[in-house]
Amino acid sequence: MNIVFLGAPGSGKGTQSKKIEDFFKIVHISTGDIFRQAIKDSTSAGVLAKSFIDKGCLVPDEVTIKIVEERIEKDDCKKGFIFDGFPRTVPQAISYDSLHNNDSFKIDKVIYLKVDEEKLLDRIVNRRVCPKCGASYHMVIKPSKVEGICDLCGHELETRKDDNPESMKVRLEEYKKLTSPLIDYYSKINKLVTIDAMNDIEKVYESILEALK
Repeated sequence: MNIVFLGAPGSGKGTQSKKIEDFFKIVHISTGDIFRQAIKDSTSAGVLAKSFIDKGCLVPDEVTIKIVEERIEKDDCKKGFIFDGFPRTVPQAISYDSLHNNDSFKIDKVIYLKVDEEKLLDRIVNRRVCPKCGASYHMVIKPSKVEGICDLCGHELETRKDDNPESMKVRLEEYKKLTSPLIDYYSKINKLVTIDAMNDIEKVYESILEALK
């Protein structure tokens, strides 16, 4: 089973993707994590991606698709995967579907996490992430057991550079312009399931499981 998680920044895609990964034993692929690793390693693609991410803008389609294609060809994707952060645009989705609509990499279901955008800012400014394993926390609704320390690997948590009100406004505008049209795209091909992501984490998780089962 190959799944796409779709939603605005801060809607919970990363948190829910990891929970679904654990349940179904399929690989969680976060394009954000891929880019952050490339940036950390100072690769040519990482340097290019950083120039866009620092502005709160999306990485160009051709760069993103190339990275995704390389990732899903690895052995751990043979039993299925979860896309978190891809596709971000309709052209990306069309390009991917044209290559994989009839093979084992085709998208089976798209989970759209619907949120109240006015409440997203609180989620973003209170988010903390682990730079080592990618785990995500919220200082109020999902804090780590030890403040500032990842429950999974013990690494110190940090705030992403773009998790601030100014970058959030840019990211939301980018999302509305480029990513939200994917809702209509996947709805028209009967792959979209809409989930109310304003509920607590476990209720959202249960709703997603029901839709996938």
